[in-house]
Amino acid sequence: MQSRRHFVKTLAAGALYVPALNLLSCSSEKKETLSSGLKISLAQWSLHRAFEKGELKAEDFAAIARQYNINAVEYVNGFYRDKATDEKFWNDMKQKADNEGVKSLLIMIDEEGDLGNPDAIARTSAIENHYKWLNAANLLGCHSVRVNAFGDGSSEEVQKAMIDSMQRLGEYAAPLNLNVLIENHGLFSSDGKWVAEVIKQSGKTNCGTLPDFGNWCLSAKWGTTQIACDEVYDRYQGVADLLPFAKGVSAKSYAFDTDGNETRIDYLRMLRQVKDAGFDGYVGIEFEGFDMAEPDGIRATQKLLERCWGQLV
Repeated sequence: MQSRRHFVKTLAAGALYVPALNLLSCSSEKKETLSSGLKISLAQWSLHRAFEKGELKAEDFAAIARQYNINAVEYVNGFYRDKATDEKFWNDMKQKADNEGVKSLLIMIDEEGDLGNPDAIARTSAIENHYKWLNAANLLGCHSVRVNAFGDGSSEEVQKAMIDSMQRLGEYAAPLNLNVLIENHGLFSSDGKWVAEVIKQSGKTNCGTLPDFGNWCLSAKWGTTQIACDEVYDRYQGVADLLPFAKGVSAKSYAFDTDGNETRIDYLRMLRQVKDAGFDGYVGIEFEGFDMAEPDGIRATQKLLERCWGQLV
């Protein structure tokens, strides 16, 4: 599978950005008892290397999540491209998830055309390319799909195109009981206020956001802040911008210090924002580190989420 963040892998060997350790993160000395309300899901991208190498099978994702005592999952369409319109496959996937007691929350859709393309014909093609994944999400029993807000043009041109795409996708999704969510994923989409305006102007109650703790690079597609970036939107402001429209939250993680704190992101500050906003959905683990085994990164993120949430009294 062509990685949705292929450029990250290309740069990983020599372009790592290593900031100072976050001194405001969760203290390991405070209580770790969970407050009620924290619901954790697992994003499939957390194990992308294992899936791409064939070490794990994408169709087993629900059972894999249960190995981490996680009972909700977020799929990535790139692992299922040849199954997109196979209804039997998706019905079987739903049965597998049901057998494991796992909820299928959403499908993350990548590389199906730019929904922010100012060209009307190309934009319509991109919109229609997304339909098959909405149908698959419906068969799985998901509540949402996640889309990207990419397009070539000025900020105003791409924003206008995105509003049109979200309105049309929202209309298609409504009878399927699905939401259509924008994630901050680089370029204009990593401008929290820009995305918020798209959602506001879409006028659709089933259009919303999936704020990601990472991905705030304004100068690169996919928006990772794991490597050097020329222009970065403040991650805490960005999450705050998107939370009023959030129907999911992505807890991105890259690396951890010896106390178990994420080295780039103040998880306690992030989760306080999430809780104060009244968000009551799932917080999805999305580990993306270079220097840690994927299972270890998932467990470290899960532990940090639980510890920080337990401090929010």
